[in-house]
Amino acid sequence: MAAGIDLSPPLTVLKIGYTKEKSFSMEDEISDVVDNLKKMDIGKPPRDPLVMRHCISSTRLAEASESDSDTEYRGLKSPSDGKPSFLPIFRSGSWSEIGPKSYMEDEHICVDNLHEHLGATASFPSPGAFYGVFDGHNGSDAASFTKKHILKFIIEDNHFSTSVEKAIKSAFVKTDHAFADARSLDSSSGTTVLTALIFGRTMIIANAGDCRAVLGKRGRAIELSKDHKPNCTSERSRIERLGGIIYDGYLNGQLSVARALGDWHIKGSKGSRSPLSAEPEQKETVLSEEDEFLIMASDGLWDVMSSQCAVTIVRKELMLHNDPQICSRELIKEALKRNTIDNLTAVVVCFSPDPPPKIEIPKARWRRSVSADGINYLKGFLEND
Repeated sequence: MAAGIDLSPPLTVLKIGYTKEKSFSMEDEISDVVDNLKKMDIGKPPRDPLVMRHCISSTRLAEASESDSDTEYRGLKSPSDGKPSFLPIFRSGSWSEIGPKSYMEDEHICVDNLHEHLGATASFPSPGAFYGVFDGHNGSDAASFTKKHILKFIIEDNHFSTSVEKAIKSAFVKTDHAFADARSLDSSSGTTVLTALIFGRTMIIANAGDCRAVLGKRGRAIELSKDHKPNCTSERSRIERLGGIIYDGYLNGQLSVARALGDWHIKGSKGSRSPLSAEPEQKETVLSEEDEFLIMASDGLWDVMSSQCAVTIVRKELMLHNDPQICSRELIKEALKRNTIDNLTAVVVCFSPDPPPKIEIPKARWRRSVSADGINYLKGFLEND
Protein backbone atom coordinates (compact mmCIF):
# COMPACT_ATOMS: atom_id res chain seq x y z
CA MET A 1 0.00 0.00 0.00
CA ALA A 2 2.87 2.34 0.52
CA ALA A 3 4.31 3.96 -2.53
CA GLY A 4 6.73 1.77 -4.42
CA ILE A 5 9.79 2.62 -6.47
CA ASP A 6 9.71 1.96 -10.18
CA LEU A 7 13.05 0.55 -11.30
CA SER A 8 12.03 -0.22 -14.87
CA PRO A 9 14.33 1.31 -17.54
CA PRO A 10 13.22 4.50 -19.25
CA LEU A 11 11.08 4.24 -22.33
CA THR A 12 12.77 5.28 -25.54
CA VAL A 13 10.22 6.82 -27.86
CA LEU A 14 10.34 6.45 -31.61
CA LYS A 15 8.49 9.42 -33.02
CA ILE A 16 7.10 8.87 -36.48
CA GLY A 17 5.58 11.76 -38.39
CA TYR A 18 4.65 12.82 -41.89
CA THR A 19 6.46 15.43 -43.99
CA LYS A 20 6.53 16.55 -47.60
CA GLU A 21 10.18 17.56 -47.53
CA LYS A 22 11.60 14.29 -48.82
CA SER A 23 10.34 11.05 -50.31
CA PHE A 24 11.82 7.59 -49.84
CA SER A 25 11.09 4.21 -51.25
CA MET A 26 9.40 1.81 -48.88
CA GLU A 27 12.47 -0.44 -48.74
CA ASP A 28 14.69 2.52 -47.75
CA GLU A 29 12.22 3.58 -45.08
CA ILE A 30 12.00 0.19 -43.45
CA SER A 31 15.73 -0.45 -43.71
CA ASP A 32 16.63 2.85 -42.06
CA VAL A 33 14.03 2.51 -39.32
CA VAL A 34 14.96 -1.08 -38.49
CA ASP A 35 18.67 -0.20 -38.38
CA ASN A 36 18.00 2.62 -35.96
CA LEU A 37 15.75 0.43 -33.82
CA LYS A 38 18.46 -2.16 -33.46
CA LYS A 39 20.84 0.48 -32.18
CA MET A 40 18.35 1.89 -29.67
CA ASP A 41 18.03 0.68 -26.11
CA ILE A 42 14.31 0.06 -25.92
CA GLY A 43 13.19 -0.43 -22.33
CA LYS A 44 9.86 -1.32 -20.82
CA PRO A 45 7.44 1.55 -20.27
CA PRO A 46 7.37 2.80 -16.69
CA ARG A 47 4.63 1.63 -14.38
CA ASP A 48 1.84 3.97 -13.42
CA PRO A 49 3.16 6.41 -10.82
CA LEU A 50 1.24 7.23 -7.63
CA VAL A 51 -1.26 10.03 -7.73
CA MET A 52 -0.87 13.72 -6.70
CA ARG A 53 -3.02 15.63 -4.30
CA HIS A 54 -4.08 19.27 -3.69
CA CYS A 55 -5.58 21.20 -0.73
CA ILE A 56 -6.07 24.78 0.77
CA SER A 57 -4.43 24.72 4.19
CA SER A 58 -2.02 26.70 6.30
CA THR A 59 -0.49 23.59 7.83
CA ARG A 60 3.18 22.85 7.15
CA LEU A 61 4.91 19.68 8.23
CA ALA A 62 7.10 20.04 11.26
CA GLU A 63 10.75 19.08 11.09
CA ALA A 64 11.34 15.83 9.22
CA SER A 65 12.74 13.90 12.14
CA GLU A 66 9.86 14.93 14.40
CA SER A 67 7.27 14.05 11.79
CA ASP A 68 8.82 10.66 11.02
CA SER A 69 8.94 9.61 14.66
CA ASP A 70 5.32 10.66 15.20
CA THR A 71 4.23 8.79 12.11
CA GLU A 72 5.94 5.59 13.12
CA TYR A 73 4.33 5.85 16.56
CA ARG A 74 0.94 5.68 14.91
CA GLY A 75 1.91 2.78 12.69
CA LEU A 76 2.30 5.04 9.66
CA LYS A 77 5.77 4.69 8.22
CA SER A 78 7.19 7.24 5.83
CA PRO A 79 10.29 5.82 4.14
CA SER A 80 13.52 7.70 4.58
CA ASP A 81 15.84 7.56 1.59
CA GLY A 82 18.55 9.87 2.84
CA LYS A 83 17.17 12.77 0.81
CA PRO A 84 15.46 15.85 2.29
CA SER A 85 11.90 14.91 3.18
CA PHE A 86 9.04 16.25 1.11
CA LEU A 87 6.98 18.48 3.41
CA PRO A 88 3.42 18.91 2.10
CA ILE A 89 1.28 21.94 2.85
CA PHE A 90 -2.41 21.15 3.00
CA ARG A 91 -4.89 23.40 1.17
CA SER A 92 -8.42 22.39 0.27
CA GLY A 93 -11.45 23.72 -1.53
CA SER A 94 -14.91 22.25 -2.10
CA TRP A 95 -18.11 22.81 -4.05
CA SER A 96 -21.58 21.23 -3.99
CA GLU A 97 -24.67 21.54 -6.17
CA ILE A 98 -28.11 20.00 -5.87
CA GLY A 99 -28.11 19.23 -9.60
CA PRO A 100 -31.39 18.19 -11.25
CA LYS A 101 -32.70 16.47 -8.09
CA SER A 102 -35.35 18.12 -5.92
CA TYR A 103 -33.38 17.79 -2.66
CA MET A 104 -29.76 17.70 -1.52
CA GLU A 105 -28.41 14.56 0.20
CA ASP A 106 -24.63 15.03 -0.17
CA GLU A 107 -22.41 16.15 2.72
CA HIS A 108 -18.65 16.75 3.00
CA ILE A 109 -15.98 17.84 5.47
CA CYS A 110 -12.58 19.52 5.01
CA VAL A 111 -10.13 19.77 7.93
CA ASP A 112 -6.73 21.13 6.90
CA ASN A 113 -5.41 21.23 10.48
CA LEU A 114 -6.55 18.47 12.82
CA HIS A 115 -4.86 19.99 15.89
CA GLU A 116 -6.76 23.25 15.47
CA HIS A 117 -9.99 21.38 14.73
CA LEU A 118 -9.84 19.01 17.71
CA GLY A 119 -8.05 21.22 20.20
CA ALA A 120 -4.58 21.41 21.74
CA THR A 121 -5.13 18.25 23.81
CA ALA A 122 -5.24 16.03 20.72
CA SER A 123 -2.49 13.40 20.97
CA PHE A 124 -1.53 12.40 17.45
CA PRO A 125 1.18 13.28 14.91
CA SER A 126 1.33 16.78 13.52
CA PRO A 127 0.53 17.95 10.94
CA GLY A 128 -2.68 16.08 10.25
CA ALA A 129 -5.63 16.59 7.93
CA PHE A 130 -8.97 14.91 7.32
CA TYR A 131 -11.41 15.04 4.39
CA GLY A 132 -14.66 13.25 3.66
CA VAL A 133 -17.45 13.00 1.09
CA PHE A 134 -20.78 11.44 2.07
CA ASP A 135 -23.35 10.68 -0.64
CA GLY A 136 -26.71 10.11 1.04
CA HIS A 137 -29.79 8.31 -0.24
CA ASN A 138 -33.34 7.88 1.11
CA GLY A 139 -32.87 11.18 2.90
CA SER A 140 -29.89 13.05 4.33
CA ASP A 141 -29.97 11.73 7.92
CA ALA A 142 -27.24 9.11 7.45
CA ALA A 143 -24.89 11.45 5.57
CA SER A 144 -25.30 14.26 8.12
CA PHE A 145 -24.81 11.90 11.08
CA THR A 146 -21.69 10.34 9.56
CA LYS A 147 -20.15 13.72 8.76
CA LYS A 148 -20.64 14.79 12.38
CA HIS A 149 -19.33 11.67 14.14
CA ILE A 150 -16.93 9.58 12.05
CA LEU A 151 -13.73 11.55 12.74
CA LYS A 152 -14.35 11.38 16.48
CA PHE A 153 -14.85 7.61 16.28
CA ILE A 154 -11.53 7.26 14.40
CA ILE A 155 -9.47 9.37 16.83
CA GLU A 156 -10.99 7.81 19.97
CA ASP A 157 -10.75 4.18 18.82
CA ASN A 158 -8.57 1.89 20.95
CA HIS A 159 -6.56 0.83 17.89
CA PHE A 160 -5.64 4.37 16.89
CA SER A 161 -2.27 4.45 18.70
CA THR A 162 -1.09 1.18 17.12
CA SER A 163 -2.96 0.75 13.83
CA VAL A 164 -4.76 3.63 12.14
CA GLU A 165 -6.24 1.33 9.52
CA LYS A 166 -7.88 -0.84 12.19
CA ALA A 167 -9.16 2.32 13.87
CA ILE A 168 -10.72 3.53 10.62
CA LYS A 169 -12.38 0.19 9.93
CA SER A 170 -13.74 0.07 13.47
CA ALA A 171 -14.95 3.68 13.23
CA PHE A 172 -17.00 2.97 10.10
CA VAL A 173 -18.81 0.11 11.86
CA LYS A 174 -19.27 2.08 15.11
CA THR A 175 -20.73 5.01 13.20
CA ASP A 176 -23.11 2.66 11.41
CA HIS A 177 -24.29 1.12 14.69
CA ALA A 178 -24.59 4.50 16.42
CA PHE A 179 -26.80 5.72 13.59
CA ALA A 180 -29.05 2.69 14.02
CA ASP A 181 -29.45 3.60 17.71
CA ALA A 182 -30.29 7.27 16.99
CA ARG A 183 -34.06 7.00 17.41
CA SER A 184 -34.74 10.55 16.25
CA LEU A 185 -33.28 9.77 12.83
CA ASP A 186 -34.57 7.66 9.95
CA SER A 187 -32.51 4.46 10.08
CA SER A 188 -33.63 3.52 6.56
CA SER A 189 -31.59 6.47 5.29
CA GLY A 190 -28.13 5.50 4.01
CA THR A 191 -24.90 7.01 2.80
CA THR A 192 -21.72 6.05 1.00
CA VAL A 193 -18.54 7.20 2.76
CA LEU A 194 -15.15 8.26 1.39
CA THR A 195 -12.48 9.61 3.76
CA ALA A 196 -8.85 10.70 3.54
CA LEU A 197 -6.78 10.83 6.74
CA ILE A 198 -3.27 12.31 6.40
CA PHE A 199 -0.46 12.37 8.97
CA GLY A 200 2.78 13.80 7.61
CA ARG A 201 3.40 12.23 4.22
CA THR A 202 1.20 9.21 4.85
CA MET A 203 -2.35 9.27 3.54
CA ILE A 204 -4.99 6.59 4.07
CA ILE A 205 -8.04 6.53 1.80
CA ALA A 206 -11.05 4.60 3.12
CA ASN A 207 -14.08 3.95 0.95
CA ALA A 208 -17.46 2.28 1.32
CA GLY A 209 -19.64 2.94 -1.71
CA ASP A 210 -19.23 4.64 -5.07
CA CYS A 211 -17.62 7.98 -4.23
CA ARG A 212 -14.08 8.08 -5.63
CA ALA A 213 -10.64 9.41 -4.67
CA VAL A 214 -8.20 10.23 -7.47
CA LEU A 215 -4.61 11.40 -7.08
CA GLY A 216 -3.12 13.82 -9.59
CA LYS A 217 0.53 12.92 -10.20
CA ARG A 218 2.30 15.17 -12.70
CA GLY A 219 -0.86 15.23 -14.81
CA ARG A 220 -1.71 11.53 -14.52
CA ALA A 221 -4.79 10.20 -12.74
CA ILE A 222 -4.24 7.46 -10.15
CA GLU A 223 -7.41 6.02 -8.65
CA LEU A 224 -7.06 5.37 -4.92
CA SER A 225 -10.48 3.83 -4.36
CA LYS A 226 -12.71 1.31 -6.05
CA ASP A 227 -16.39 1.91 -6.82
CA HIS A 228 -18.42 -0.63 -4.86
CA LYS A 229 -21.11 -1.54 -7.36
CA PRO A 230 -23.14 -4.75 -6.85
CA ASN A 231 -22.06 -6.07 -10.26
CA CYS A 232 -18.34 -5.89 -9.43
CA THR A 233 -16.94 -9.42 -9.35
CA SER A 234 -15.63 -9.29 -5.77
CA GLU A 235 -18.76 -7.55 -4.46
CA ARG A 236 -21.10 -9.92 -6.28
CA SER A 237 -19.29 -12.91 -4.80
CA ARG A 238 -19.58 -11.51 -1.27
CA ILE A 239 -23.23 -10.51 -1.70
CA GLU A 240 -24.28 -13.93 -3.01
CA ARG A 241 -22.27 -15.74 -0.34
CA LEU A 242 -24.25 -13.85 2.33
CA GLY A 243 -27.62 -14.63 0.76
CA GLY A 244 -28.18 -11.43 -1.16
CA ILE A 245 -29.29 -11.13 -4.77
CA ILE A 246 -28.51 -8.67 -7.54
CA TYR A 247 -31.39 -7.64 -9.76
CA ASP A 248 -30.78 -5.32 -12.70
CA GLY A 249 -27.59 -4.02 -11.04
CA TYR A 250 -29.27 -3.35 -7.67
CA LEU A 251 -28.52 -5.09 -4.37
CA ASN A 252 -31.67 -6.99 -3.41
CA GLY A 253 -33.34 -4.97 -6.15
CA GLN A 254 -33.18 -1.83 -3.97
CA LEU A 255 -29.71 -0.27 -3.76
CA SER A 256 -27.20 0.63 -6.48
CA VAL A 257 -24.16 0.26 -4.17
CA ALA A 258 -22.75 -2.78 -2.39
CA ARG A 259 -21.36 -0.93 0.66
CA ALA A 260 -22.95 1.85 2.68
CA LEU A 261 -23.65 3.05 6.20
CA GLY A 262 -27.27 3.10 7.35
CA ASP A 263 -29.96 1.33 5.29
CA TRP A 264 -30.94 -0.75 8.31
CA HIS A 265 -34.13 -1.88 6.60
CA ILE A 266 -31.81 -3.95 4.39
CA LYS A 267 -29.21 -4.96 7.00
CA GLY A 268 -31.66 -6.22 9.62
CA SER A 269 -30.45 -6.45 13.22
CA LYS A 270 -27.04 -5.29 14.45
CA GLY A 271 -24.44 -8.06 14.53
CA SER A 272 -26.00 -10.04 11.69
CA ARG A 273 -23.96 -10.55 8.55
CA SER A 274 -25.60 -8.54 5.81
CA PRO A 275 -24.82 -8.50 2.07
CA LEU A 276 -24.76 -4.69 2.45
CA SER A 277 -21.42 -4.00 4.17
CA ALA A 278 -20.34 -0.93 6.16
CA GLU A 279 -16.68 -1.98 6.19
CA PRO A 280 -14.38 0.17 4.03
CA GLU A 281 -11.64 -0.78 1.64
CA GLN A 282 -8.46 1.15 2.41
CA LYS A 283 -5.34 2.23 0.55
CA GLU A 284 -2.24 3.81 2.07
CA THR A 285 -0.07 6.15 0.01
CA VAL A 286 3.17 7.93 0.92
CA LEU A 287 3.13 11.36 -0.70
CA SER A 288 6.04 12.59 -2.79
CA GLU A 289 6.88 15.81 -4.62
CA GLU A 290 5.18 14.46 -7.74
CA ASP A 291 1.85 14.13 -5.91
CA GLU A 292 0.15 17.43 -6.69
CA PHE A 293 -3.46 17.11 -5.57
CA LEU A 294 -6.28 14.80 -4.52
CA ILE A 295 -9.81 14.85 -5.92
CA MET A 296 -12.65 13.37 -3.84
CA ALA A 297 -16.13 13.44 -5.32
CA SER A 298 -19.55 11.81 -5.22
CA ASP A 299 -20.73 9.60 -8.05
CA GLY A 300 -22.69 12.48 -9.58
CA LEU A 301 -19.34 13.63 -10.98
CA TRP A 302 -17.90 10.23 -11.93
CA ASP A 303 -21.08 9.14 -13.73
CA VAL A 304 -20.27 11.66 -16.48
CA MET A 305 -16.52 12.18 -16.21
CA SER A 306 -13.43 9.96 -16.22
CA SER A 307 -10.77 10.21 -13.55
CA GLN A 308 -8.21 11.42 -16.09
CA CYS A 309 -10.54 14.12 -17.37
CA ALA A 310 -11.05 15.42 -13.82
CA VAL A 311 -7.30 15.52 -13.15
CA THR A 312 -6.69 17.36 -16.41
CA ILE A 313 -9.32 19.99 -15.56
CA VAL A 314 -8.01 20.55 -12.03
CA ARG A 315 -4.37 20.79 -13.10
CA LYS A 316 -5.20 23.28 -15.85
CA GLU A 317 -7.22 25.40 -13.43
CA LEU A 318 -4.52 25.35 -10.74
CA MET A 319 -1.95 26.56 -13.25
CA LEU A 320 -4.26 29.51 -14.00
CA HIS A 321 -5.27 30.66 -10.50
CA ASN A 322 -3.93 28.12 -7.96
CA ASP A 323 -7.27 28.05 -6.11
CA PRO A 324 -8.63 24.56 -5.24
CA GLN A 325 -12.10 25.91 -4.48
CA ILE A 326 -12.44 27.29 -8.00
CA CYS A 327 -11.16 23.94 -9.28
CA SER A 328 -13.94 22.14 -7.38
CA ARG A 329 -16.51 24.54 -8.81
CA GLU A 330 -15.25 23.99 -12.36
CA LEU A 331 -15.55 20.21 -11.96
CA ILE A 332 -19.17 20.59 -10.85
CA LYS A 333 -19.95 23.02 -13.70
CA GLU A 334 -18.51 20.59 -16.24
CA ALA A 335 -20.54 17.69 -14.82
CA LEU A 336 -23.73 19.75 -15.06
CA LYS A 337 -22.91 20.55 -18.70
CA ARG A 338 -22.65 16.80 -19.27
CA ASN A 339 -26.18 16.32 -17.89
CA THR A 340 -25.49 14.48 -14.65
CA ILE A 341 -28.69 13.37 -12.91
CA ASP A 342 -27.46 13.37 -9.30
CA ASN A 343 -26.33 15.66 -6.50
CA LEU A 344 -22.74 16.81 -6.93
CA THR A 345 -19.91 17.27 -4.42
CA ALA A 346 -16.21 17.71 -5.17
CA VAL A 347 -13.25 18.31 -2.84
CA VAL A 348 -9.80 19.25 -4.15
CA VAL A 349 -6.83 18.93 -1.76
CA CYS A 350 -3.45 20.41 -2.68
CA PHE A 351 -0.09 19.43 -1.20
CA SER A 352 1.94 22.49 -2.18
CA PRO A 353 1.43 26.27 -1.97
CA ASP A 354 2.62 26.55 -5.56
CA PRO A 355 0.72 25.72 -8.76
CA PRO A 356 1.71 22.57 -10.65
CA PRO A 357 4.79 23.00 -12.86
CA LYS A 358 4.56 22.96 -16.62
CA ILE A 359 5.25 19.52 -18.02
CA GLU A 360 8.13 19.63 -20.51
CA ILE A 361 8.00 17.04 -23.28
CA PRO A 362 11.49 16.33 -24.67
CA LYS A 363 11.87 16.68 -28.42
CA ALA A 364 12.60 13.63 -30.51
CA ARG A 365 16.20 13.14 -31.61
CA TRP A 366 15.24 12.51 -35.18
CA ARG A 367 12.16 12.52 -37.39
CA ARG A 368 11.41 10.28 -40.32
CA SER A 369 8.37 9.94 -42.54
CA VAL A 370 7.00 6.39 -42.80
CA SER A 371 4.07 5.34 -44.97
CA ALA A 372 1.08 3.39 -43.65
CA ASP A 373 2.41 0.22 -45.30
CA GLY A 374 5.76 0.84 -43.70
CA ILE A 375 4.19 1.19 -40.25
CA ASN A 376 2.32 -2.10 -40.68
CA TYR A 377 5.50 -3.81 -41.83
CA LEU A 378 7.35 -2.40 -38.84
CA LYS A 379 4.66 -3.62 -36.44
CA GLY A 380 4.97 -7.10 -37.84
CA PHE A 381 8.75 -7.00 -37.53
CA LEU A 382 8.60 -5.92 -33.86
CA GLU A 383 5.93 -8.45 -32.96
CA ASN A 384 7.87 -11.34 -34.52
CA ASP A 385 11.32 -10.26 -33.32
